[in-house]
Amino acid sequence: MALTTTRVALSRLFYQRCFWLFGVLVVLIGAVSFVPPSDSGRLVLNVVNMFLVIATVAAVGRTTPPFVMALVLAIPAMWYQYVGLWHDDDRSLAVSWLFSAVLYFITVVYLLRYVFQPKIMTPDKLFGAAAAYLLIGVLWAYVYASIGFFYPQSYMVVGQPGRLVYADALYFSITVLTSTGFGDITPLTRPARGMCMVEQITGSLFVAILIARLAGVYPPRESYTDD
Repeated sequence: MALTTTRVALSRLFYQRCFWLFGVLVVLIGAVSFVPPSDSGRLVLNVVNMFLVIATVAAVGRTTPPFVMALVLAIPAMWYQYVGLWHDDDRSLAVSWLFSAVLYFITVVYLLRYVFQPKIMTPDKLFGAAAAYLLIGVLWAYVYASIGFFYPQSYMVVGQPGRLVYADALYFSITVLTSTGFGDITPLTRPARGMCMVEQITGSLFVAILIARLAGVYPPRESYTDD
């Protein structure tokens, strides 16, 4: 009963769920770009990440089973993130990254299933497609950060080997997803390079399949008849 009440309350608060998820993702990218790397900046990013997790749970929670699954992943992700930031514990942050990665992977799968349903394309589905694309970048940012924790010296950052902080990982993930490749961050180990290839392929296929889905919304020219 309490889970149903919470799910309904979130659905009312986030009426256009995919729109709010897309908006929070844009805010996250802006915060990573402009918030200074200080204690106050980390607090701001933590708050934005918290809203992102809430919006993610709301987007997934159209029915009870996925809502419960999202909560099971979101609660430890937020808890370990808080512990890691409060105690400056890299291991707790790594655990938080893993939970967050699984949560966002499930969310991307759910959004793709929602967007590619053989039904009419709605504005909410368009925002869902955009949110899924950005969420792929966020998901891989956690993957890159986790690789940097388990495989030190996996990246060359501006000519120096080292680990990626979250802001750098998100920046690197977006450049890989869009196949921009500025070259200021370079993967050195096989796991890091392998994940880069998977993300590049995922980004390219996502755009191609989405265009095909949008083209399928409109009937072929032969189906039109003159009045």
